[in-house]
Amino acid sequence: MAASQAYFQDATSGTHPFSVDGKTAIVTGAGSGINFSFAALLLSRNCNVLFADLALRPEAQKLVDEHATKTGGKPRAVFQKTDVTDWTQLSRMFAVANKEFGTVDIVCPGAGIYDPHWSNFWHPPGSAKSKDTPDGGHYASIDINVTHPIRTTQLAISEFVSPKQGEKVSVTNPKRVIIISSIAGQVANLATPIYVAGKHAMNGFIRSLGHLDAALGIRVNGVAPGVIKTPLWTEHPEKLTFLDQEKDEWATPEEVAEAMVRCLEEPGLGGGTILEVGAKQTRKVAQLNDPGPSGPGHTVSKLRDTYPEVYGWLGEEGWGQQGKA
Repeated sequence: MAASQAYFQDATSGTHPFSVDGKTAIVTGAGSGINFSFAALLLSRNCNVLFADLALRPEAQKLVDEHATKTGGKPRAVFQKTDVTDWTQLSRMFAVANKEFGTVDIVCPGAGIYDPHWSNFWHPPGSAKSKDTPDGGHYASIDINVTHPIRTTQLAISEFVSPKQGEKVSVTNPKRVIIISSIAGQVANLATPIYVAGKHAMNGFIRSLGHLDAALGIRVNGVAPGVIKTPLWTEHPEKLTFLDQEKDEWATPEEVAEAMVRCLEEPGLGGGTILEVGAKQTRKVAQLNDPGPSGPGHTVSKLRDTYPEVYGWLGEEGWGQQGKA
């Protein structure tokens, strides 16, 4: 019994003081959505930001332009075009951040997708809608939502313990990684099983690295947003069908960004913490026996209404066979 208790011991004890003021962050997916709001909040708190994304939306481009040069004590922002499925480009983020800012203190592998039809369990590799190939050996959704944050965290830890310049990480010189999970990491959804699997994986990954905080000063935490009004939802009609606009409530990307900064700074939110974020509500997710998400910003009332579509796909002749729909 003692061994079992030690195995499941929560690592989220209070740890070392940290402020984003004067620090430097790398944020993937910062061109839009939650990650843009997080990057904007960091800049407003005097933290330099490397925007790593395939492209910038107009609001992100404007913000980067406004912070392109360090004037009047303002922090700087730099855009680095990055395909997060390419490990060479992930490494390049750190090289560029070191060149532009001299150090890396905060890393957010935030880029993610929500099981689009082109990389979805119900549209197998080789089918008409899928961009995943039968001989490719991987799913794009897993590459983006699971492999990218794991590899980026690995690169971050390497940078922290063996910095190209500046002081090595320690309990008195702490560093931070913040990962975006989801309430999908606690629930199930027949329509998006790969996404759900990925977020369950992220929760386990975050928890597993929790003890690095107290031991080395490297805090790896996560946020678990609910239904957030970002392009991840609003530009995907197939996902909007999950929602009842009269019953379900949106949370905002700004609410998630605030929770992310809390994960970086608050001493009581030690390594391995996951903060769930809904509409005007934020709570700490327990490792075991958690009651699960509920309330405003967490409900998708019409989710099961989409299940017949899945059964319809499965009923098509030759489902899953190469070259079939």
